[in-house]
Amino acid sequence: MSNQRYAWICFFCCSLVPALAQQNGPTGLSERPATAPPASANRSIALDVVVSDKSGKPVSGLQQQDFTILDNKKPRRIESFHAVDGGASTTADPAEVILFLDEVNTPFAEAAIEQQEIEAFLKKSATQLPGPTSIILLRQLGAVLGATSSRDANALIAALNQGRSGQLVTGKQIEAYGLDGWQQLSLYTLDQLAGYEATRPGRKLLVWISPGWPLLRTDLSADDPDEGLNTKEQKEMFGTIVALSVKLRQARMTIYDIDPSGLADANQLRTSDYKQFEKGVKSANQVQVGSLGLQVLADQTGGRVLNSSNDMSGEISKCLADARGYYVVSFDAPAGDGPNEYHALEIKVDKPGLTARSRTGYYAQP
Repeated sequence: MSNQRYAWICFFCCSLVPALAQQNGPTGLSERPATAPPASANRSIALDVVVSDKSGKPVSGLQQQDFTILDNKKPRRIESFHAVDGGASTTADPAEVILFLDEVNTPFAEAAIEQQEIEAFLKKSATQLPGPTSIILLRQLGAVLGATSSRDANALIAALNQGRSGQLVTGKQIEAYGLDGWQQLSLYTLDQLAGYEATRPGRKLLVWISPGWPLLRTDLSADDPDEGLNTKEQKEMFGTIVALSVKLRQARMTIYDIDPSGLADANQLRTSDYKQFEKGVKSANQVQVGSLGLQVLADQTGGRVLNSSNDMSGEISKCLADARGYYVVSFDAPAGDGPNEYHALEIKVDKPGLTARSRTGYYAQP
């Protein structure tokens, strides 16, 4: 991990305690809205697009004329097109990989398995990492550890086992806020990481290993994901949704969620609960607590939600396969008729049997 990234972790360590202390409401970051990067006169939007066949295998060799961008169902002119093929061996600007082990929202026994599986993956895939790889641990007692960004699997394993820590808050301090403490910690971590990565070039694949955040955990009945929000809370949470969407897009960050519970959760209703929140939020009165779920963000950034396998190493490989063959397509976005105007995006591929996966929307400004 670079010194700059470790610096934001240290800043996060110093900032979280007052953030929790000031919080009163049930919606986490809705009480502390994320701040979007300054708006730019350049309205160009770049999309990282993965095209797959019926078996899910990424497809390379397509041309610009094979793609159509639909913005609110209206075709947009493709301003630039670039195909990325071959992974790290032939790519001048390889995608960055961030493996994120979430020990805050994961039961203790599964958290131990997470680290073992990451180590097993690195040993098996030492020569197949598609780009510079980092490891971040969000630990049960509030410690964040970082492993140096590297393609050297042995160096990553050593850093993973040794770790570097910064004390945030104790588990008891977070638990004093109920499940909302875990939610805020998770969202604030993502917000800080996205803000940092938005200053750096290139695509980033964030593989977040977690069963999901409490707002979508239906087995944890203390917080009801369908709990109603008042008008003020909806407005504040909408501001967070917009700002986080902008940061993730500007960072070119795709999120992948791997549930470490694997087959133990595969037949549970909760593994599909997030689908009711997948559609983009157009206005504050549409906001629900589940609108900021980890699985929802993964889907909206063009990533994947993998929750039906005990082969965590294989699931990570599926995620990283997206870095070995994809397309960077850009278009000029129109000005919005008002602030934070939501636009739904869809990528069509003019080839039978192929599907495209990319960001599902953005917020236009006047």
